[in-house]
Amino acid sequence: MSSRGSGSGDVPELLSNDPDGFGWGVLHDRTPKLIARVRDAHPYGPDQRRALDALLEEITSGTMRPLHERAHDHATWETWGAAYFGKPWGDVPFLWWESYFYRRLLEAIGFFASGPWHWIDPFESWKTAELCGAGAEADLAALDASAEWQVKLPAALWGNQADLGFRIGAEGRPEEPGGMVADDAVRLWAALGRAGKISIVADNAGRELLADLVLIDHLLQTEAAATVTLHLKPWPYYVSDATTADLIACLRRLTTAGGEAENVSRRLTEAIGEGRLRPYTHDFHCAPWSFHRMPADLAEEFRTSSLTLLKGDLNYRRLVGDRAWPQTTPFTEVTAYFPSRVAALRTLKSDVVTGIDPATLARLDASGRDWRTDGTHGLIQARL
Repeated sequence: MSSRGSGSGDVPELLSNDPDGFGWGVLHDRTPKLIARVRDAHPYGPDQRRALDALLEEITSGTMRPLHERAHDHATWETWGAAYFGKPWGDVPFLWWESYFYRRLLEAIGFFASGPWHWIDPFESWKTAELCGAGAEADLAALDASAEWQVKLPAALWGNQADLGFRIGAEGRPEEPGGMVADDAVRLWAALGRAGKISIVADNAGRELLADLVLIDHLLQTEAAATVTLHLKPWPYYVSDATTADLIACLRRLTTAGGEAENVSRRLTEAIGEGRLRPYTHDFHCAPWSFHRMPADLAEEFRTSSLTLLKGDLNYRRLVGDRAWPQTTPFTEVTAYFPSRVAALRTLKSDVVTGIDPATLARLDASGRDWRTDGTHGLIQARL
């Protein structure tokens, strides 16, 4: 795994040891609630329950320990976490510990181990409920009236609000939309129209992935893209992050909706068979690092793309680096290392943001809202 220059200079990585900080709330509120929900949602045996209880105690009051030595990826994480194991979780960089937490959660339930819980997605029931809910039904019905990119691109953006992990512990947060903090949509669409191979790094399953698939269908139908590579997670991650199984579930959901949704599913299935739509996974998509440390084969995959489109909050943090950037730092500057032209579609659910013009920043800060973290503001940013 190579390390590419980030241009970060002395900008510190975000930690989670400040009781007034966003990361503290994720560590001490959202994450314990998630463990409890996973524990209560499945008929796990005593081994899994003890392991989940131990993980809860460790993250809230203990120090970070390595994976069990029998884990198939023990050696990899032992190297990655050499500087962090033995420290309190909050003293470890936010991006790193949050990713490692999901690996430890999978260890606790026996996801990778031989046995009855092997490869059973602990989040599948929540994903299915969202995919079959009234919100998804309304989204699919609206397809019959939506034909233009000016509808489908924003739908893919705001679909990012459908984040099951974010909703845990989000009670009481405002739900009304706050608008765009940066909007390169017109420039982005013009670039898409010139693109050959487009890579899309997916975020959430369910309603967001449905919107992404509708956008992909539009790109292929209008020949704005010759081919699309859809990057998916290789295993369950961050509650609702999209895997290949979720892609299949979404295609089936489109089919059962009938109307234009069914046509979208048929066209995309044909496109997969013809190689114009290529599902793609890489283990690094579940690694605890920003894309500055992507391995050479993944960097080459992106380099061969005319444009890479990254969806969601986590991918944004990994793209720019999970650091205390001044919000006016140019997006083009912090993404200059990335091996292709790149754009981000994201609703804001964490502190990190770049590329905000000073006037917009002043207006947002004066609003009195937690605009960086409440999931009500969106952005489309591009380096083209």
